[in-house]
Amino acid sequence: MAAQLFLLTPLDADLQSFPPRLMAALSAAEVSALLVRRGALDDAAYAALTKSLINIGQGAGCAVLVEDDIALAKRLGADGVHITGDAKAVKAAVAALKPALIVGAGPFATRHDAMTCAELNIDYVFFGALDDQPDAKGLELAQWWAETFEIPAVLSDPAATAEAANDHGAEFFALSSSLWATARPEATLAAIAEALAP
Repeated sequence: MAAQLFLLTPLDADLQSFPPRLMAALSAAEVSALLVRRGALDDAAYAALTKSLINIGQGAGCAVLVEDDIALAKRLGADGVHITGDAKAVKAAVAALKPALIVGAGPFATRHDAMTCAELNIDYVFFGALDDQPDAKGLELAQWWAETFEIPAVLSDPAATAEAANDHGAEFFALSSSLWATARPEATLAAIAEALAP
């Protein structure tokens, strides 16, 4: 079964230019989730961007996740949060949001860290790059996890292309910089979705 698509916003996404690019991409292929990355945005700019993208993503049937901000996720009506912190931060998010909202966590660099957080009742574990730097170890961990555990794995590959798209058995395949760097992300996304199809 093909991995479901999971998009990461560009680290430098802005409120003016990015929403139309996202709309075009979401019309080209079925996307399960979108993580709005904070990057260098201040609180106000991140909240404004997230609010806009929640409307677009949810309108396309895509779950929209906020990075590390439980209160903002609740206030804006996001579908959940992605926690990048330690087990304590994950535990706090699970207590505040589950079962109504999604809580995912990562990236994880070790098997032990992934298993520790997975035991806290999260919805997915995230492996690979969250900062657009290729992570070969993340690919190995995602494949190991998908073969071993029931909780879904998200594998992030910022260098993914239609010619070299490999989900390594993960349930979700996360795309970022190689997608948004193209002139027509919608065409790239459609091609990657086709390449992943069984």
